[in-house]
Amino acid sequence: MNNLFALFCIVTIASCTPSKQKIKTVAAFHQQQVTGVSVSSNGRIFANFPRWREGVKNSVVEVSENGKSVSYPNEKWNSWEINNSINDSVFVAVQSVVAFKNNLYVLDTRNPLFKGVKDAPRIFVFDLVTNTLKRIYIFSESSYHNNSYINDLRIDSKNNKAYLTDSGHAGLLVLDLDSGNSKRVLDNHPSTLAETDGLTFGESKWNATVHSDGIALDTTNDMLYYHALTGYSLYAIPTKTLINGTNAEIEKNVQFIQKTAAPDGMIFDKFGNLYFADLENNRIMKLNISTRVLEVFVEGDNVKWADTFSIYKDELYYTNSRINETKERFNELTFTINKVKTTN
Repeated sequence: MNNLFALFCIVTIASCTPSKQKIKTVAAFHQQQVTGVSVSSNGRIFANFPRWREGVKNSVVEVSENGKSVSYPNEKWNSWEINNSINDSVFVAVQSVVAFKNNLYVLDTRNPLFKGVKDAPRIFVFDLVTNTLKRIYIFSESSYHNNSYINDLRIDSKNNKAYLTDSGHAGLLVLDLDSGNSKRVLDNHPSTLAETDGLTFGESKWNATVHSDGIALDTTNDMLYYHALTGYSLYAIPTKTLINGTNAEIEKNVQFIQKTAAPDGMIFDKFGNLYFADLENNRIMKLNISTRVLEVFVEGDNVKWADTFSIYKDELYYTNSRINETKERFNELTFTINKVKTTN
């Protein structure tokens, strides 16, 4: 166990005994590194594969109940390859998919191989009834940098906004879903900056500096939570301040919540519990925001860099992206989507 989090576990966690819930494999992908997963309100499962290397077969797929996957919305949208021309009818470097109500939001970083943004990052919105493109949101030049890697998003239906993290150049983005206008906040702010230059996995070190990454929306209390990937601090800010505040007001209203393990993605359930990974110890953690009680939810060999989460009918879906293992043995790896019940 990582020494910092071991101490944190002893001092803070109410129970370090993980849930005995059975983890089930939903889908497996050999040599195709899945990062994002999202389950729609009627149970359709979508996943994405980032353009971190050549050989990506699909950027976005829909996964059936038997674990098979097909290109979404079709093969043409997933046909782009390195050095091809870019247009608004292909996915280039997708990092996240979010199914919300009857839409699928596909976040395209437009930063393949981490070599810089080739075109403005954008969100493609598909109508899940017709499976056709509904709208494209293109981020303004003032809301991203050349080395930005827009990482994940949450939809705020109360205010018709989307909130996003930038893990390449620390900061958050706020997108107005009506006008399409976007703005950048907390740029290089201490709360969005990485705290360390890597993570420790047993005897090995994974060397990388990854800024604001995990993001989760508490719709009951209208708070946005976020976390650097290479960091151990959870922060939050009222959505009202994010939307209406000046830069100075936004920075003033950032709240440090508590020390946690180093996570990737995050998600709230309907009871106000925040789920996130403890990457260094092959765990998924569960934090009750109201009581601040933190516990180990699941752990073990079926949790290998739990990257992204989605909840459907009291089951937590998550991807095993195994990022720390890919440098030396990518061709040997199988990446999975798993699920586990959130209630006993």
